[in-house]
Amino acid sequence: MNPGETQPAPWIVGVSGASGTPYAAAVLRALLAAGERVDLVVSRASRLTLLDETGISFRDAHWQHDLREWLSRGADGKPGTFDVDVTGVRHWSAGDLAAGPSSGSYPARGMLIVPASTACVAGVALGLSKDLLQRAAGVTLKEGRKLVVAVRETPLDGRTLRHLVALDDAGATVLPASPAFYAGATHIQDLVDFVAGRVLDAAGVGHGLYRRWRGELGGGSDRAPHTPG
Repeated sequence: MNPGETQPAPWIVGVSGASGTPYAAAVLRALLAAGERVDLVVSRASRLTLLDETGISFRDAHWQHDLREWLSRGADGKPGTFDVDVTGVRHWSAGDLAAGPSSGSYPARGMLIVPASTACVAGVALGLSKDLLQRAAGVTLKEGRKLVVAVRETPLDGRTLRHLVALDDAGATVLPASPAFYAGATHIQDLVDFVAGRVLDAAGVGHGLYRRWRGELGGGSDRAPHTPG
């Protein structure tokens, strides 16, 4: 970067406590592969989920090491599946309400919450701002920036549905973590990548995570087996 140039605004990625940490990992890898900068907020609840789903403890003091270990794993939990450079990531503690993303004057392209728990959805819809993740999401909405909420829960009761409608009314994109099968999935990673790809589609970030529909029946069955990358 030349003197006087400013870095491009980052995407804020919030990881809440819902099951689905492989979705977050796939989104983060794809953003970095696309040359995007990322501001990462990992909620306290999501650290428990990450530990349960991967065995990885996400620690503020060692976040780069822990993030690298997490993103290197495939959706099947196999270590060393991906080679990831995390230098494009800035981490903010979920309890730091004085962090950059807590203010509307902090430059950001938008925010992706992947996965989004029903508690997170409720907190953002009601404007509770109980942690940095919820605060950053509220700021994203009030500033008119892109907010994608990849809700990962089933079934959904009436309260959560009303909260999701409120988020839609506020300008957010509500994106259920719902894999499709027309892309010819042959591996669990393909299903995860489909959801991650749809999140990036909603954000307007280019990627090659899944085979797009081109109006040809049976095309999914012609897809080559999954290869990590």
